[in-house]
Parts: sequence; structure tokens; C-alpha cells
Amino acid sequence: MLNYRQLHYFWVVAKTGSIVRACEQLNLTPQTISGQISLFEQTYNIKLFRRVGRQLELTEAGRQTLPYAEHMFQLGGELELMLRAQPNEQQTLFRVGVADVVPKSIVYRLLAPTMELSEPLRITCREDKLERLLADLAIQRLDLVISDSPMPSHLDIKGYSQKLGECGISFFATPALADRHGQDFPHGLHDAPLLIPGPETVVRSRLQRWFAEQQIQPRIVGEFDDSALMQAFGQSGSGIFIGPSVIAEEVKQQYGVQVIGQTDAVSESFYAISVERKVSHPGIVAIAEGARRELFSV
Repeated sequence: MLNYRQLHYFWVVAKTGSIVRACEQLNLTPQTISGQISLFEQTYNIKLFRRVGRQLELTEAGRQTLPYAEHMFQLGGELELMLRAQPNEQQTLFRVGVADVVPKSIVYRLLAPTMELSEPLRITCREDKLERLLADLAIQRLDLVISDSPMPSHLDIKGYSQKLGECGISFFATPALADRHGQDFPHGLHDAPLLIPGPETVVRSRLQRWFAEQQIQPRIVGEFDDSALMQAFGQSGSGIFIGPSVIAEEVKQQYGVQVIGQTDAVSESFYAISVERKVSHPGIVAIAEGARRELFSV
């Protein structure tokens, strides 16, 4: 069986960069740490470190081992926090992955109902590329993934998609840009500076098709996977940008911009992806009900 204490010593040395610093953190002698790591290496006939001058560097085997160790001890830390909680303070852990293309305001609005449950949840939220999040969902490191697309059919991962809602898009501009390009929507967008979502977003292709149908050719000055960064550039006046119509008022107030037009011909959809066909986790149930009742009710 894997010796987790030896693996932990390896992990601390790899993270701190030296046996001396690991000794300070673990309150152990150098002989104890180096001896236990040597035993671990002997068990599997590998070398985890090599010495380069006075420094320790990870070998290829060490580099491959480190991510596994990090995952294991991160989960161990979460387990320890849960076990140490007093019975009347115990919270249900709700681990949510968010595809990085989903607007942050939408994520907050979707998660807000989970903060009002009678039995409190402790939410951990991680943003990443969709495929990496789905891989963690498959091994139950996440309870839910929020995405702008359903479960991709080409992935050999068991998962079920629940559509949370759909809405059209609005076009936002600073007052100066609105004065120049805000008339005669949507044709006023022709040759206007435009900030658009990156190619990994579903709305990108829909938007381009709509421009072609309207015979409009805006001037693309920036494209962004991160909607918050796109909005920051839009706030500075770099270009007109889009966002889900359900959060139009919030975007206007937060960034000091105006809505110069809106269309339902281009829509954004949002999905909750989980490994359960019949959802039972209270957090996922709250998100689905809140989205249907409030966020996408109009």
C-alpha cells in the first residue's frame, strides 16, 4: 500500500524547494525526511529528485508524481476541516466548477440562492476550461459544472446536462461610442469597434452568423475568453461589447455604459452539468429553481 507519510514528505520538499525548509515546516530532522523519501524511492525503484549544485530538482518521475500528491493532500485538507467541524457547525460541501467563458455576474446570480438555504453550504468555486472541469466532475472532485454549452458528445464522460435558462444579448457602449454608433441599430454597428467573446464560446459563432445575415461588418478590435476583461476594455471606451440581456441593468450600473441595442436572434444558454440524472444535491436544486424562478423568468 502507498505510504502516505513518505508521499507527504516528498510533497512538502517539492513545494518548499529544499529539505531544510521542509524540516522547518514539518519540525523534523533532515535525516528523517531524506531517509523516508529514499525508502519511498526504493519501494517503486524510482528517483524523485536530483541534486543540481546545492539545489534539488524534480526528476521526470517527480514531476509526474507531484500533481497526484497535490490533489490528494488538498482533498485531505478539506476532509480534515470537515471532520474538525462541530456537529452543529457542519456544512455540506458544494464544489462548483465554472467554465471560464461564463460571465461572472451570471455565475453569481446562479449561485446566490444557495446562500439562502436553511442548511448552510460551504461553496468552493473553481474556474477553468470546460474539459478539465468535466474530467474532475467524472472523478467526483466537483459536484457541478456551470457552462454555456451542454455536455460535449465527444467526451467519454458520464454526465447529465440541465438547461438553466436562455436569453438574448445586449450591446453596450460608453456614452461617446453610443453617440457615434448607437443610431439605427443594428446597422450602426457596421465598421464600429467591437469587442467579442473568444472562439471557445458558443455565442461567438451565433453572433458572427447574425452579422452576416444583417450584412453588418463591425471592426473587431479585441476578443476575450474572460467576459470580465472584455467588460473592463469596454468600460475604457476601447469598443462596443456584448453581454446577456438578463444582466443588462447590472452591467450598465457597474461599468457606466449604455445599451445601444438588443436582439433575441443571438442567444446565450447556460447549463448545469452533474453526474446525477436525478439531481439530489441541495445546492444544484437551489440553482435550478432560482434560475427558472428569477434569473430567466422574463
